[in-house]
Amino acid sequence: MIRIQRAAERYAGGTPETGEPGIDTRHAFSFGRFYDPDNLRFGALLACNEERLAPGAGFDEHPHSHTEIVTWVVEGELTHRDSTGRATVVRPGDLQHLSSAAGVRHVERNDGPAPLVFVQMWLAPREPGGTPSYEVVRGIADATPYAIPAAGALLHVRRLELGDRTALPDADFLYVHVARGTVRLAGEELGEGDAARVTGETGLVMLATGDAEVLVWEMGGASAGV
Repeated sequence: MIRIQRAAERYAGGTPETGEPGIDTRHAFSFGRFYDPDNLRFGALLACNEERLAPGAGFDEHPHSHTEIVTWVVEGELTHRDSTGRATVVRPGDLQHLSSAAGVRHVERNDGPAPLVFVQMWLAPREPGGTPSYEVVRGIADATPYAIPAAGALLHVRRLELGDRTALPDADFLYVHVARGTVRLAGEELGEGDAARVTGETGLVMLATGDAEVLVWEMGGASAGV
């Protein structure tokens, strides 16, 4: 089964919710005041938020716990600071992973001169608690999936040129998010911000109908919830 969620179908968040100007958020799953009991998670994935921050805008210090947080910058620069003392700048092509474990606080801001666009994805760990950890992988390669063992998940980054084809992994749960460009999957055209939730399918091939960057989550059956 393949369920398509269009960019326009996402829940609109941002400034009205945060009280700070310059933030535009689009939620793929139930989030905050946007509650839908039929859209709480998919596999281990709890959130897939598209964030657009104007220069100088951002999220002030706030807490997280028992969540694996993966951030992918599409354009601009994301400044991150957290309660463990880490401070980094994350740029396009970099992957950021914050394991909030038993609890951590962090700040996310656009301290750069240009608009910032990033995708932030939250995954449920199989076991709660533990010690927070943080990692930034600079310039992650297409052929190297990033593993989140705590959530039983792998993230594949696919950068495609027009006409390229790529096989998608066979998995119990497969979540495909188009970060930029356009692709065709199972006869459906997907554009920026569109996503596909795939269960029970094998042998899928994705075709780039324009230059594209796609994030693909591969999750096993132990990632409870649909």
